Amino acid sequence: MKKILVLGGTGFVGHHLCNELVRLQHRVTVPTRDISRAQGSRSLPSLELVQADVHDPAALARLVPGHDAVVNLVAILHGNSAEFERTHVELVKKVVRSCQDSGVLRIVHVSALGAAKDAPSMYQRSKAKGEEVLQASQLDWTVLRPSVMFGEGDRFLTLFARLQAVVPIMPLAGADTLFQPVWVGDVVSAIVQCLQRDDTARRTFEICGPDRYTLRQLVKLAGSVSGHTRPVIGLPMVLAQLQAFVMELAPGQTLMSRDNLDSMKVDNVAGGSLPGLDALGISPSALRDIVPTYLGARR
Repeated sequence: MKKILVLGGTGFVGHHLCNELVRLQHRVTVPTRDISRAQGSRSLPSLELVQADVHDPAALARLVPGHDAVVNLVAILHGNSAEFERTHVELVKKVVRSCQDSGVLRIVHVSALGAAKDAPSMYQRSKAKGEEVLQASQLDWTVLRPSVMFGEGDRFLTLFARLQAVVPIMPLAGADTLFQPVWVGDVVSAIVQCLQRDDTARRTFEICGPDRYTLRQLVKLAGSVSGHTRPVIGLPMVLAQLQAFVMELAPGQTLMSRDNLDSMKVDNVAGGSLPGLDALGISPSALRDIVPTYLGARR
């Protein structure tokens, strides 16, 4: 049994990861800024919720000691340059410092496919900078770069299915961008393998599914499986930029930003130069086999 600190453990991947770690009889600590909300969905044995702001160095100094490993899942998809820097770079620096001060050497860091210093979006560039912080440390780090993730509770295919339930047509930015979606269960398995295997330390893995799809194909699949097939209309770049700008201004959670659109200027698929799921002994699950199990119920 290991004691594992999961940063971002109340999110989409964190929910699935914590369930699996508890099933494997590990002790799990999950910090959260709103413990009352998190307690409503967290009644797992051997999981401890702790009210804390992980961006606070003092809080990290209290949290990290006594753990065998840290998993960092904290990320944002929308924001400005300063917000991406705070979440994807400065937080990593704080975590690295706390790990080094506490003698906790093992960290598994979930980055993103397409992370690169010269990438077109702020999101991708900030992810690359966070990776560099880890790589310059003396920790036993592992970086996982997943493609866009799908699975029960996702905000990807589920969102497109919900939209098609209420709109007559789907105007779509980045319709021809290629993706290699990966099931969240396979991402969780990859994290677990890295926590268990010493030979994954100081290595980077691309975590992708077996098939490539355009965004248009993925949206059509979400509509078909959920019983709400709609025409999908690809938008030219000028209209796509306008659509993203309007969505940024809309109240509530942002669905698409101009930075997201910048990310889609390059295909989100495995480059082939880094090891993937097969190197971790995982056979990736096909999207068409998984999606009906959670979107089909929406008919």
